[in-house]
Amino acid sequence: MAGGEVVLEGARPDHMDMLMQKLGEMGVRTSSHPDGVWGMAPARLTATDVSTLPYPGIGSDYMPLFVATMAVADGVAIVAENIFTGRFRYVDELARMGADIRTEDHYAIVQGVPRLSGAPVRAHDIRAGAALVVAGLAADGETVVADAEHIDRGYERFADKLRALGADVERASPWRVRSACRRPRSRPRVRLLV
Repeated sequence: MAGGEVVLEGARPDHMDMLMQKLGEMGVRTSSHPDGVWGMAPARLTATDVSTLPYPGIGSDYMPLFVATMAVADGVAIVAENIFTGRFRYVDELARMGADIRTEDHYAIVQGVPRLSGAPVRAHDIRAGAALVVAGLAADGETVVADAEHIDRGYERFADKLRALGADVERASPWRVRSACRRPRSRPRVRLLV
């Protein structure tokens, strides 16, 4: 969502064929690397349709990240959740940030917008929380993610890893954020309330 180049250490490309194919359709270049998987993305990705499927397809756990990514991609994407029901609770939170997403049954129709706006949002579960953080990094201003402890259950040292990539992400207590939120910001910043 921010463009650039990264190596995902320890990633197994032989376990991610469908995922890497979809990323390729979005404009992300990927390849095997001695340490894992190398990837390079343009500043703005291209929207593409995505459906969840049992392995070796794209798993439901990736869906919130795909929807968040499509929210700022160029074009329209139809995202189908074929495995579980009720997995689009986080869409209302993305809409608070300016995402243009409609849900119907087990589909989300995502019209990409050039940029999201920082907003206070709530992480309802692990994957949705991670998606809101990633969306916050593609937003103007500050995004405050409440109930961020959900993210900790699935992503060890998530904020630290994003900071290592150059992201402005920090963990904070609610009282500290209330006073800081009054200052306007244009650079993306994400605070995780725990």
